Formats: sequence, C-alpha cells, structure tokens
Amino acid sequence: MSTVQWTATGRRKSAVARVFLRPGTGVITINHEGVDEYFHRDVLCMVLKQPLELTNHADTFDVMVNVVGGGKAGQAGAVLHGIARALLEYNADLRPALKSAGFLTRDARAKERKKYGQKGARARFQFSKR
Repeated sequence: MSTVQWTATGRRKSAVARVFLRPGTGVITINHEGVDEYFHRDVLCMVLKQPLELTNHADTFDVMVNVVGGGKAGQAGAVLHGIARALLEYNADLRPALKSAGFLTRDARAKERKKYGQKGARARFQFSKR
C-alpha cells in the first residue's frame, strides 16, 4: 500500500527543512521528536503552525520534518517555509492566501561574511592617528 504524501524543501538562514505532508490528524514530528520537545519555545511552535492554521488544515495533515543546520529560530523559519510549499503541492488554490501572508517568500537574509583586515563584517579596528 502506498501512502499519498506531498514533499517540499524550506530554507531560512543556513537551515534546511525537508517537509513531508501526509493525511492524518495534525501530529507534527521534527527529527523524530514532537514539536514541543524539539522547539522548547512556544513562539517557535506557533510560528511553524501558521500556514496550517491560515489554510484551515491544522487537523487534516500529519507533518514529518527533517531539519538540519542553523539555530532553532532559523530552523523554525525553514519548517514554516517548507510547510507552506508542501501545502501548495497539495492544492495550488491555496497560493493567494499563503502568498499574501508572506509564507512562500524565502527570507534571503543571512549572516554577512567577515572581511579580511577588519574586525567583522562591517566593524573596523579602531583608527589611531598617532
């Protein structure tokens, strides 16, 4: 028996999330752990559930996620992006709602690299005239 599932990839900063949507009861599993055990902050749990709640599919799908790289906040953003893209695979009619909420846009902001001869990306060593 083959199960129907929709897959998508979400990215944020240096985090990459592979998201699998399956028909179910609304269970979210991240790296083989429950969402509350993996993301200890309530805000991060709330953030990644936003696309499901916006489209009224919070109790329709089981979400399984493999996420690597970055920190917890970046990973939560990557999971949100992946869930939104997977919902789009499921039903293209959800695009206007997801797009207007900004869930389909990949947040391209990332840490700027440190430059040589400088203290950081923008910071300089203090200048001394004498």
